[in-house]
Amino acid sequence: MQSDFSHLVPDGLNVKLVEIGGRTLTLATLITAVAVVAASYAISLLVQRGIVRAMGPDSGSVHVATRLSHYVIVISGFSIALQTAGIDLRALFAAGALFAVGIGFAMQNVAQNFVSGVILLVEHSIRPGDVLDIDGKQVRVVDMGIRSTRVRSRDDEVLIVPNATLVQSTVRSYTLLDSLCRVRVTVGVSYDSDMRKVRATLENAARAVTVRSDAKEPLVLLDSFGDSSVNWEVSIWIEDPWNLRPYGSVVREAIWNALKDSHIGIPYPQVDLHLDEPVLKALGARAA
Repeated sequence: MQSDFSHLVPDGLNVKLVEIGGRTLTLATLITAVAVVAASYAISLLVQRGIVRAMGPDSGSVHVATRLSHYVIVISGFSIALQTAGIDLRALFAAGALFAVGIGFAMQNVAQNFVSGVILLVEHSIRPGDVLDIDGKQVRVVDMGIRSTRVRSRDDEVLIVPNATLVQSTVRSYTLLDSLCRVRVTVGVSYDSDMRKVRATLENAARAVTVRSDAKEPLVLLDSFGDSSVNWEVSIWIEDPWNLRPYGSVVREAIWNALKDSHIGIPYPQVDLHLDEPVLKALGARAA
């Protein structure tokens, strides 16, 4: 209920502006409502600073806490401002419900992304700084909003990803539990090679790579017998998923140099062609 403080307000501020639902909106109530909204933003800023000071700027939960507190305080401020202006929130909600039915289909994606943003903030499964794989592209999370999330790719492209995509799709996270990431490199050697020597060479090359993590030992596996080569897989673990591709190049160079130093050949693709006897005779006759 709107209180009557008109006797405390100068006559110039009691000017009638508009009548809403039988209630008169004056210049004084409008200024008061605007002041309440401005105060809610100021209080939100102070609360966010207090949260950062209490939890630390590097805390994993500080982003969630500051975002949620901001929305709660600002929405509360708008509600108080509307009541101060004499607007009945119950009537507003009823009108809003009818309005929502009318534009529900048009606003479906916006509402979906909004709810998804709240889910991401509450679950804390994705945070700024995380390295993700979205649709086969490696990206780093820059900023999370209530509707969309901004990410930066390795090509320095800034992508705006709808939050619904992050909630409803399968997203590979390289940093959710820890930052350890596996680098896999395949290489083929000649069938004439000494496979014991090949294994020892690949293991030594993998251990000598300076970018690998000491948390796990390198893994060398005989992967398959190809048409032209015996294929091996070399794996190391790194602690910087953002450099997955550059570190893969480092491993490949180390393997190449190690195989060259050990005189182990990497064969070119080869195809054996067998011809029947009549075909050979026909070719011989034509050559003669």
